[in-house]
Amino acid sequence: MDKVPMTKQGYDALQDELQDLKSVQRPEVIEAIAVAREHGDLKENAEYHAAREQQSFIEGRIQELEGVISNAQIIDPTQFSGDIVKFGAKIVIVDEDTDEEKSYTIVGHYEANADNGMISLNAPIARAFIGKSVGDSVEVRTPQGLKTYEILDVEYSA
Repeated sequence: MDKVPMTKQGYDALQDELQDLKSVQRPEVIEAIAVAREHGDLKENAEYHAAREQQSFIEGRIQELEGVISNAQIIDPTQFSGDIVKFGAKIVIVDEDTDEEKSYTIVGHYEANADNGMISLNAPIARAFIGKSVGDSVEVRTPQGLKTYEILDVEYSA
């Protein structure tokens, strides 16, 4: 597996989720399975089947997180400066057609959350901005068609 770039905050969030899965959710689902078994016939026991399904999800997520964490490449955006867009950059852009300003932070895949302005390094919009500088116009192919944005600001912070 290739290295997985992420910020320290993203790494810590994955560690917290893994810890919660192992120390809270896994024991809870094991207990739920034990209680459901006491209800008798397992073939028609919806509680048992739901708990087993939940257990399967938890175990799969634990394996996924352990793999990602073991291959994590933590990148500290505070070590970067300048006005060229790189991993970890918080960028402010403006849609050249509508003058609508947006702000995004370019992060790793596992910490991306578009609702919070955190876009994956692998997202088409992030790839379009990587390597560009403040003042550059960038064309991005979106589901709504080709859009042109200007980079207004690039900032690197924790």
